[in-house]
Amino acid sequence: MNEFDLRGRVALITGGASGIGAATAARLAASGAQVAILDLDPGLDNGDGLRIRADVTRSAELEAAVALVERELGPLDALVCCAGISGESLRTVDVSDAEWEQVFAVNSSGVFFANRAALPGMLARGYGRIVNVASIAGKEGNPMAAAYSASKAAVIAMTKAIGKDVAGTGVLVNSVAPAVIDTPMLGDMTQEHVDYMVTRIPLGRVGKPEEVAHLITFLASEEMAFATGACFDLSGGRAVY
Repeated sequence: MNEFDLRGRVALITGGASGIGAATAARLAASGAQVAILDLDPGLDNGDGLRIRADVTRSAELEAAVALVERELGPLDALVCCAGISGESLRTVDVSDAEWEQVFAVNSSGVFFANRAALPGMLARGYGRIVNVASIAGKEGNPMAAAYSASKAAVIAMTKAIGKDVAGTGVLVNSVAPAVIDTPMLGDMTQEHVDYMVTRIPLGRVGKPEEVAHLITFLASEEMAFATGACFDLSGGRAVY
């Protein structure tokens, strides 16, 4: 397995206790980074990195988490925003206000709050890598997923805006747009919803968290030097733009 050199780097992964976040945390650690995992239930400290219990919908908790990481591990070099929820598989007319607001609170506001918390230190030091996990749904929209699709489109758009906002500072901000990936989030979707997504993937299968983690690790490394505000496709051929 090819590795990127992240020795001496410090990374924070939101939603790092499972799925794409856990695979990314493992890959970053294998590449030499000191890793902090932030999640509602980050799990027990088993020596694999700093674990932080926090809610991404609360900006003050993210600001405190960044401060804790820098106090315990050192200056934050990389932020990976994996925390997200699928929401319920609902026809648009059945989406309640509460459902819409909750999906946006986690998937969109949570990413923005994390980016905003990490940026001051990165900008002051003239170096940083931020990777926001969006979705193919944010590019194309999925039926029975209006809230999820819209929230992930917001992640793509804010990544473009923030990337341009900090261009030339040494801080690069990019996003990834996976298709359906084999994570616990699949259990929150109906089989009809999952089948719809898989049938639209030319490679004909569900992706693996480790495949997403490999791309994220590259984007979080110093070797990524000439892209910002971009959205990198990881959809098995479903979207080629």
